[in-house]
Order: sequence, then structure tokens, then C-alpha cells
Amino acid sequence: MDVEQARFNMVEQQIRTWEVLDPTVLELLVRVKREEYVPAPYRALAFIDMEIPLGHGESMLAPKMEARLVQAVNIRPTDRVLEVGTGSGYMAALLGSLASQVYSVEIVPEFHLAAKQKLQSQGFQNVTLELGDSARGWDAHAPYDAIVITGSLPTLPEAFERSLKPEGRLVAILGDPPVMTAQLIRRIGEGFAREGLFETCLRPLRNAPQPERFVF
Repeated sequence: MDVEQARFNMVEQQIRTWEVLDPTVLELLVRVKREEYVPAPYRALAFIDMEIPLGHGESMLAPKMEARLVQAVNIRPTDRVLEVGTGSGYMAALLGSLASQVYSVEIVPEFHLAAKQKLQSQGFQNVTLELGDSARGWDAHAPYDAIVITGSLPTLPEAFERSLKPEGRLVAILGDPPVMTAQLIRRIGEGFAREGLFETCLRPLRNAPQPERFVF
């Protein structure tokens, strides 16, 4: 496989056509080598428009989903960022390439250890990986300029909004299957602005808090 041609095709045929046009994000997707974060048995699929199995019932997001979320959250060089769900470590690498500091929390020990080895081998010194359950929030390093949640939630726990700095941004996939909505949430003064980005359906975070549901 011609890896660089496959990467180019991914960017031009999947990413750009899904309204990802920010040149910083497009350049980032060329520079950060996605295939190095894909499990070895699936490496030939690194640039395909699909979720890639990681084991333990979890998957990497599809490339266009990763790109769209990164574009929406608009990371700045001075930002302190929280990622909920490290997974393969690829999203942490993307965020760490843009931000001042990234804190990424993973609940599966094997993912945490594998991602730590990969990110260290790639020279990321501004990405701190932590093991724990962050489905209800992670205040250890708050407040954050940006938060990226890589699994879906039925509703967003208030702890995430409270841990945003003024003008902070958060992207999350919210709702119930079969239709969920990717949302960009921005803190404006004491309030929040919400923008729906696109519809999708994504595996829920482990231990995602469930709202009370009316039963007939």
C-alpha cells in the first residue's frame, strides 16, 4: 500500500467532503500518522471511512468524525484541553499537536498503557494520560479551555460545563440511538451557547450517566 497516497485520498475524499476545510486541521491530519495508532491487525484499514476495533468492545472513531470534532473545538496554542476517552491515543496526538497541554483520561488499563507508549515514542511531552472514569466529569486539572468527549452520552453532565473556562468550548455526541447529535457548547459569561453540528450514532461512554426516563 502507498501509505502517503492513501493518506492524501483520506483527506481529499473523506475529510474535505465532510465540511472540514480548516487548513490547520487538514495539515495536521497529514502530519500526525494515523496508522501508527491503529492496532496492527487493522493497519491496512487506517485510512478507510470506518470505525476500527480496538478490543474490549471499543473502536477508533472514523477519520472524518475525528477531523470534524477537532475543527469544531478550535484548539489554540495556549489551550489546556481535556479529552474523555483516550482509546488509541490518536485524538490525544491531534490535540497535543495544537494545544499547550492535554489531559486525556481512559477507563481501560490496556488502552491507557498502549497509548502512553505510543505518545511517548512520538515525543509528546505535553500530553498527560490518566487512568480513571471520567464519564461524569474530570475536575482534576480544571478549568479547561476545551473538552473533547470521544464517546456518546444520553445527556451532558453539568460537571463538564462547570469545568470550562469563560469562552471555553466542548464537543460531545449527545442523545440516544439510532440518532444522536454532535454538539459544540461554548461558555459565554455565566451561560452557554449550543450548536448542533451533525447527526450520527456513536458507542456510549462506559458508565455514562443515564437520565430518569418516563415509563408508560
